[in-house]
Amino acid sequence: MGMEAPAPDLGLAVEDSLRGVLALGLLAAESVRMEPVPREFDEECAQVCARLEGEHADRPPVGIPGVAEARALFHRLGVDPTKTRPSSEALLRRVVQGKGLPRVNLAVDVCNLCSLEHQLPLGLYDRENVRGTVRARAGREGEGYPGIRKQRVNLAGRLLLADDDGPFGAPTSDSERTSVTATTTRLLVVVFCPAERADGHLSIMLEHIAGRLTRHAAARVVAVRVAQ
Repeated sequence: MGMEAPAPDLGLAVEDSLRGVLALGLLAAESVRMEPVPREFDEECAQVCARLEGEHADRPPVGIPGVAEARALFHRLGVDPTKTRPSSEALLRRVVQGKGLPRVNLAVDVCNLCSLEHQLPLGLYDRENVRGTVRARAGREGEGYPGIRKQRVNLAGRLLLADDDGPFGAPTSDSERTSVTATTTRLLVVVFCPAERADGHLSIMLEHIAGRLTRHAAARVVAVRVAQ
């Protein structure tokens, strides 16, 4: 692996129009190992999924802690959560139906497990392709990008994440430019949190992501940020 740029210079900013609505958590990790997937992680996934399926099988999603808050955040950001569900809720619905977590690669699977447990949507990005400060803001007219396995994602008026090269992520669909692959070794995780849940949940979720990436993927966490 080549020389790694230091992560402490990684900034995080939320535009004024989103203050009081959105809190962001950011975590950067290096030296991430994508494989093999440890048996202990498979067992942890199975245990968490079985517990949540047992606890929530007979409950409507909106009655599950965290789901209503994530839907309300989407509404406030101009996204209809009944048409485009928060990724955390989509994972929960799948697990409650007995389908388990989708498996992509170790880093994605670790972050999905944390999103599932805490019911906060997140984005996972290849740190090599993120330039400068990460800014959360509303999309401008004409903004968009090629999405992962999708055609162009239109972002006008929607919440997005942008770096020095422009938009690269959103809580609905991320860009191909910063997507995580089997060869990714440097990660950037951004958690989207309703402002009212930030004090009690955001730092705990970031700790859980850091712990699982360290334990299962031999990652070295080099930066953690919170902005609101």
